[in-house]
Amino acid sequence: MASPPCGNLDSGLEIKTRSVEQTLIPLVSQITTLINHKERPRKSERTLVAIQRVGQAVSVAVGRFVAVGEAIALEHHELKDEMGHACFEARRAGDTIAQLTEPGPPCVVPSPSVTVFSDRSGMVKAARLLLSSVTKVLVLADRIVIKQIVASRNKVLVTLEHLERVSTFQGFVHIFSQFGNEMVDFAHLTGDRQNDLKDERKKARMAAARAVLEKCTMMLLTASKTCLRHPDCESARINKDAVFQRMRCALEQVVDIVTEARGCAKTVLPASICDAVKDYKMSVESLRDKLAASPPEGVGRRLEALVERTEDFTDSPYTGHQQRQAILALCQLARQDARQLLHAWTQAQQSLQAMETSEELEVAIAKSCQSVNDLRRELHKVAVGRTFELLRMHAEHSPLRALKAAGAQGDPEAVAQYSRTLTEQKEQLVENCRLLCHVCGTKPLEITCVHAQETFHVIGPQIVSAAQTLALHPSSKIAKENLDVFCEAWESQLADVVLLLREIDDVLEGKQGDKRAYLSLPRTGKHAANTKSAKPVELDAEEQSGVAKVGLELRLLSSDVDAELEKWEEQEQQVVRHSQSVASMAYNMYLFTRGEGLLKTTLDLFRQAEVLSEEGLQLCSSLQIFSTQLVGDEKLALMSKVEKLLVLCQQLQAGSRTPVLGKSATFQKVDSSIQTTRSMLTLILNILPACNKPNAKSKSEQSSLDSPQDWRPNTSTPVRDGEDILHNNDNNDGSHHDEFAVKAFEQHLAGLNLLESN
Repeated sequence: MASPPCGNLDSGLEIKTRSVEQTLIPLVSQITTLINHKERPRKSERTLVAIQRVGQAVSVAVGRFVAVGEAIALEHHELKDEMGHACFEARRAGDTIAQLTEPGPPCVVPSPSVTVFSDRSGMVKAARLLLSSVTKVLVLADRIVIKQIVASRNKVLVTLEHLERVSTFQGFVHIFSQFGNEMVDFAHLTGDRQNDLKDERKKARMAAARAVLEKCTMMLLTASKTCLRHPDCESARINKDAVFQRMRCALEQVVDIVTEARGCAKTVLPASICDAVKDYKMSVESLRDKLAASPPEGVGRRLEALVERTEDFTDSPYTGHQQRQAILALCQLARQDARQLLHAWTQAQQSLQAMETSEELEVAIAKSCQSVNDLRRELHKVAVGRTFELLRMHAEHSPLRALKAAGAQGDPEAVAQYSRTLTEQKEQLVENCRLLCHVCGTKPLEITCVHAQETFHVIGPQIVSAAQTLALHPSSKIAKENLDVFCEAWESQLADVVLLLREIDDVLEGKQGDKRAYLSLPRTGKHAANTKSAKPVELDAEEQSGVAKVGLELRLLSSDVDAELEKWEEQEQQVVRHSQSVASMAYNMYLFTRGEGLLKTTLDLFRQAEVLSEEGLQLCSSLQIFSTQLVGDEKLALMSKVEKLLVLCQQLQAGSRTPVLGKSATFQKVDSSIQTTRSMLTLILNILPACNKPNAKSKSEQSSLDSPQDWRPNTSTPVRDGEDILHNNDNNDGSHHDEFAVKAFEQHLAGLNLLESN
């Protein structure tokens, strides 16, 4: 099959979405078949009929396609002229191709001059016209999707304006209900668009903006309630205004990405260390081909640009003295190697025939590249290590708990004290995110770092304002709820940073940071044992935090299992395949704790746990077969671990099939399922190295920046905002959309109704 068309097929026709690209692939394939069938003698009627059939298929397909385009033009008058012209050109090109593939008059005696095409240049011209016109129709149709997103954004903005001016609880409840429905529609449209974009930078920017909208919607709800309850409180008003402003900015950013207004999609990110290293290495390696050129001034200039960017690290107040000295020493070494490189290049230029000089140049190039690689690794170590240390410190000495307690006690002085501590941590997190941008290695991850930096910068002061409001009104349940929501958003961003660090490590080691999805979710009715499971119930904040903590551990453990499996040379072994399936399903359960992924309800979670237990039992069988290759203590040790894994699988299977009723029992079952899965992954992670001893040593050593497992047990950060971590949106059709925690909104609205009636 021909490769899909990319770039500009015609002036202004840039393919920006995967759906347009995938639609064109079959057409490109058929046209390529026709064009590549060069002029050659007709050897059989079968060949002629096949070519004719392809030409007719293209013509019929184009006819149907044009009919759809013309129907779209009738519904959208602003596209009528452009769409009509594009459809006319497409139909004309399709008819031309059909005519050119028609067989000529039959010949009594076959002649070498009889060919399939009487006008091959005409075929090429028609093919180009067809591709151009069809692409234009698709691009015009894509404008309708953009128009729908813009219209949805405009509806949200209008409702947001009304929501900001409302002055009664009754009016707020009514308007917020409408606002929630409009945000769901907006989430559907933007989520589909995000998945359809080809540009990974745009996708990352869209994901960041939608994450802001999700968090801000919950903050907007509680901040507005607090302001309505305490209309004379200045800190509550400031908090509310900040949330509304950030909401508007995120909405504008989404539309700017979709419409590419003001060059948003081409926004230049801060210059990073990784980019500077790549530029310098390219200029160094290009010296092999520039022996006859003028002196390479670009090498020194690029190196100085690289060294200048390291000043963000050496000038940072949070960089240790030893780390600063190590960075400066590596910069000096890079300069020294660059001078030796230029000297070797000069000698090679003076004696092009000397083999020794050529080898000296190669050694100098290798040393220069290695020195900047060492510098990049040291900077990576500083940025990632410092961030992990800061996260560990936050987990052990979080000012949020003290801030909540001080606010609930009505102690403004204590609130001010802990606010200063939180502000200091916020500044450190912002600084560390700025340093992470230098070393993350890919543009999407850079965008994620910038998003984290902006989130900490904005939410920190909002937490302080919410705590001040609670200190002034310590008996207010609404003010307490408002502070809880902002603190949960902060903790959620901390958890996202942990995952970001793992992905940055993966990029440095040349691994894929993306986790594959496990698509073997059982269908409804396949496992009848769960049909009597309890209905979704609400969970309190403590339960949410507990599930989020274990869920994050599942994410880290599943990544560790995948990393261990990458060391196996025989990827088709049953042990590897079953372990990969278990890790993937555990990752799905982690996504469930965030309100994402394929698992939408507790019923889905229990079904997934049952399938995971079955996969674990198959893994036990494969391990038992593998143990027959071992002898002595190794066999006994492996069998002992397999027996423990077998018990855990049976425990998970029995628990997932046990029906429960009530809120408490449902949460206990959820917690038990996730805890048992975590124990299974831990045991599998312990088993795999023992089964792969011959191969483990053949893999390259890991970086000295191994992901710190010591921090994991201290993790106590909820991963998701809102009150409905476990029981999010149920879709009977099986589709999944990120709906900005609409269920949680409904719960808050119910609370508003109760408050209003009281």
